[in-house]
Amino acid sequence: MISQILIVLIALLHIYFLVLEMFLWEKPAGLKAFGNTPDKAKLTKVLAQNQGLYNGFLAAGLIWSLLAALPFSMMLANFFLACVLIAGIYGSLMRTNYITNTEC
Repeated sequence: MISQILIVLIALLHIYFLVLEMFLWEKPAGLKAFGNTPDKAKLTKVLAQNQGLYNGFLAAGLIWSLLAALPFSMMLANFFLACVLIAGIYGSLMRTNYITNTEC
């Protein structure tokens, strides 16, 4: 039960990322969330939308894991949670001052 609640929270977080990156990237909420300027957001919009789509796939997989029958649901959850973990580790390692402060 607790694991399912955590999966729902992680899926909702990725849906939030999807909305920010795909639809709000150039809007005040998106600019504030990512600390972007309007000019930088305009240049990186397509990249952000692509990243948002990937976050949507992660959310969809986690939701799928909640709807599937055992034992397949556990395999799905493990796979998609591993994907989230790997993406998070990679993103945190690649997020340097150079990347975040360099103009595209």
